Amino acid sequence: MLTRTFAPALATAVVTAVVGTLLWAPVVSAQTPEPTPSTSAPTKDTPTEAETGGVRILKKDPGGDVMTGAAFTLLDTTGEVTGQGTTDTRGRLVFDDLAPGVYRLKETSSGSPLHDTVPDRDVVITPGITTPLTITDPFKAARVLLQAKDDKTGKLLPGSIVNIGTGGETVLTLTTGANGTATGELTVMSRKTEFWVKQIKAPAGYDLYKPAKTFAAGPGAPVTVTVTNAKTATTPDPDPSDKPTPQPTGTPSTPADRPGSGGTGGAKPTGTPDANSSPTAAPPADDTTPKAPAGSLAHTGSDATMWLLSGAGLLIAAGGGTLIAVRRRRTDDSDWNGSHES
Repeated sequence: MLTRTFAPALATAVVTAVVGTLLWAPVVSAQTPEPTPSTSAPTKDTPTEAETGGVRILKKDPGGDVMTGAAFTLLDTTGEVTGQGTTDTRGRLVFDDLAPGVYRLKETSSGSPLHDTVPDRDVVITPGITTPLTITDPFKAARVLLQAKDDKTGKLLPGSIVNIGTGGETVLTLTTGANGTATGELTVMSRKTEFWVKQIKAPAGYDLYKPAKTFAAGPGAPVTVTVTNAKTATTPDPDPSDKPTPQPTGTPSTPADRPGSGGTGGAKPTGTPDANSSPTAAPPADDTTPKAPAGSLAHTGSDATMWLLSGAGLLIAAGGGTLIAVRRRRTDDSDWNGSHES
């Protein structure tokens, strides 16, 4: 560059010295040097700040508290890791200087024994913008064990169906199996969540447990719920020996004439005393013996039996008296005949 700039002037001086006279010659103008690339200028592989973007994460739990120590990894479309980090004491984590495009955000740890991580999600990076993103980690589910028992023996009962819920919403339905138990998971929204349990079907042979029980469950903690059932009361089968004696449907027969009664063979009406017997006193006016209603069958209990026995006794007595009288008459006739023969 120096040679080209000063070469014409040097040539003029030489000519002057040689010839001895000063000759004026035109001077060549210098060319503008080409610019040298600056090391601070953006290149094709290094985007400027206006061409990059980022994402700012705020980490919370369901109660609104910020969470420290939650770990995240950012992956590009090829699966390469482009960023890693954990949330600070304010629950924040920033990934910046990212080329525009779609990235995969993966939470690798919640940083808490009571919280679960969230599923992976896509994040779109826009040039010149840092996108805010709030992520809420859910509490770990509570583990519930349901038992159905006999209220007297404590025996575990299969076939019990219960609903479990919170507020006015049913969140879980469980049915006890052959071992009398059932298990499930309950989503909790705080460090202590209240639930209710209500039996909707009792085990076979048992009454329904109607009261609604309540219990509390915490994140990731096991809890046992027990419902008790009483056996259904049953009416015992009647004893065959306790069956009532059937009542007679016909008119009781009239007793036949007794031998030696002197009757004509006709039957006497039941309950009619013999002419030679003593009259039976009428029952007092205040007799409390129940009277047979009109149109009902005649009473054939112990009263009729006494009448029959009394009639039979009178017939026997009358026959005995007749026999004695006959024998006495025969004796008198024999004595009379003997006195006349002598």
